[in-house]
Amino acid sequence: MFNLRAISLAVLIVGSLSTGAAAAAPDPLLIATDRGMLRGAPGPGVLEFKGIPFASPPVGERRFAPPQVAGPWNGVLDATHYRSACPQVARFGVTDASDDENCLYLNVTVPASARHDAAMRPVVVWIHGGAFVGGSANLYPLDYLSRNGDLVVVSINYRLGALGFLSHPAFAAAHNGSLGLEDQREALRWVKRNIAAFGGDPGNVTLAGESAGAASVCLQLIAVKESRGLFHKAIVQSLACGLRLTTAVEASHVGEKLAQQLHCSDAAAADAAAAAACLRAASIHDLLAAQTAISAVDRSAFTPSVGSTSVPRQGAEAFSTGRFLRMPIINGGNRDEMRLYVAYAIAAGQSVTSDAYPQLLASLYGQAAPDVLLEYPLDNFPAAPAALGTVESDFIPGAPLSNCHYLEMADQASRYAPVYEYEFADRHAPPEMDDPGFEMGAVHAAELPYLFPHISYNSKIDGPDLEPASRPVSAAMVAYWSSFAYTGRPTAAGLPNWPRYHLAKDTMRFEPGEIHPFDAAASHHCGFWRRHFPAELPAIPVGSAAY
Repeated sequence: MFNLRAISLAVLIVGSLSTGAAAAAPDPLLIATDRGMLRGAPGPGVLEFKGIPFASPPVGERRFAPPQVAGPWNGVLDATHYRSACPQVARFGVTDASDDENCLYLNVTVPASARHDAAMRPVVVWIHGGAFVGGSANLYPLDYLSRNGDLVVVSINYRLGALGFLSHPAFAAAHNGSLGLEDQREALRWVKRNIAAFGGDPGNVTLAGESAGAASVCLQLIAVKESRGLFHKAIVQSLACGLRLTTAVEASHVGEKLAQQLHCSDAAAADAAAAAACLRAASIHDLLAAQTAISAVDRSAFTPSVGSTSVPRQGAEAFSTGRFLRMPIINGGNRDEMRLYVAYAIAAGQSVTSDAYPQLLASLYGQAAPDVLLEYPLDNFPAAPAALGTVESDFIPGAPLSNCHYLEMADQASRYAPVYEYEFADRHAPPEMDDPGFEMGAVHAAELPYLFPHISYNSKIDGPDLEPASRPVSAAMVAYWSSFAYTGRPTAAGLPNWPRYHLAKDTMRFEPGEIHPFDAAASHHCGFWRRHFPAELPAIPVGSAAY
C-alpha cells in the first residue's frame, strides 16, 4: 500500500524547495569568470561591470614584459567602479593624468535583458584612441550603444607611451616596441574565455576603435598568426591603415634616448639584462618626464613599430597583398579631420592667415604647393584656417588622418574582404575645444559622441547633448554599426542601402538630412592628389575607383 501521509509530506517538501529555488533565482549582477566571481551594478537599461582585471599588474619585473593572465581572487570582486587609467600626462588642457601602472582592466556593459534570456549577443570590443600616449577605456559611456544596439560592449585599457611601445635592444625581439598591442590581445583572450557568462557570443566579436584605437585594429588585422580567432569583424574609425611604421631597429634609437635620460646608459653598456633592469627600476614620474621630453621633439616616438611577431609587416604591404585577417570591415573617417589640429596650432600661437597660407602649403607639399593653391583657392573658403584644415584633411604626405588615404585602404582591402566605407560629415557636432575663430566642422573624433553620448575626453563625461538635427545621425550610426556586428553587413530599416565598397561612390555619408552613398574621391580631390603623390596613392587596381 502507498503511504498517503509520506506522499503528502514529500509533495510539501518538493513544493517548498521549488518556491525557494524561485526565490533564489540567479542574480544578474553576479558573474562567474575563470578567475573568480564579480558583481556589477545596474545602469540605464543596462548592467555594467567595471574594472575587471584581464592581466596581472605590469609592475616590477613585469614592466616591459608581455602581459600575463590575471591571477584568481577570493570572494566576490567589486566591479561597480572604474580602475586606473594607464600612466600618461595630461594633454591639451583637457585629458586626465595617471601614474598608476596597475591599469590592465576592462569594462563590460550588457543590455538589462541579456542576463534573463538565452540569446547570445554579438560583442563589440572598443579600443580607445589617444595617439598611443593617452586615453582610457573609462572615458567611454557604453550604455547607449549597448542598449540601442542590443550588444555586449567591452572597453579595454592597454599600456601607453614608453611602457607600451618602447623599443630597446635590451628587450626580447618578439614583442619589442609592441607590448600595448599584446595587452589588447590578452584582453581579447579574456573575452573569448569569459564573455559567454555575460550573455555575449565569443564566436561573434567585432573589434572597433578610433584614431590610435583604429590603428590598433589595423595592426591586429595584420598580425594574422597572433590575432586569428580573437575577433571576426573590424571597425576602423579615422586612421589610414596603410601608412608606414618605423621598424623596431629604427625605433630602438628612441629607446636609447630614453635610457640616457633615465641614467641607464652605463647599465646598457654593461649588458642587456642590466639595461632592462635599470629601465624597470626607474620611477614612473621620471619615465613620464623623459617620455614627454622626447615626444615634444618627435610626436610619433612612442607608437608601434614593425618587424616583430606582434607586427610582422607594413600595412601597405599587408592590405595590398591580402596578408591580413580577411573579414568584414567598416572603414572611414571624418570630413574635416585635420581642422582640429589647425585649431590646436592657432591656440599654441601659430599664425594661420591669408598671407601665411601659401607658405604653409609649401611647407607641407613642397613643389606641388603652387598647384595645391590653385586646386584649393582661398576664395572657396570663409577663412584661411578652414582652407588649410580642408586641404590637410583631404591629403597630407605620410599623415594618418587623410581621406584619400582612407580610400586607398578601401581600394586595397576590398579586393580580399568585404569593406564598407563611410564618412562622418556632421559639421554641427559638439565642439572639442573653445571656439578657435573659424568653423571646425566634422573634425577628428567628432563622431564619438554619436556612439558614446556625453564623452568629454576626461573622467567627467559631461559633454553636451547632440543638437536635435544630429540625433537621427547618431541613431543611424548605431543602427548600421550594430547590424554590422550581428551580420557583417551594415543595414538599417528605413535608411538607404549601404553598398559593399567597389568604387569611391560607394562611400556612405553621415550628415543631417544627407545619409546616403556619395563619391568621396571627387569630394576630396583624390585624383589631383594621386597625380602629385603616386607613391602614396598608387595606381588603382582593376575594378576599384577610377579617381
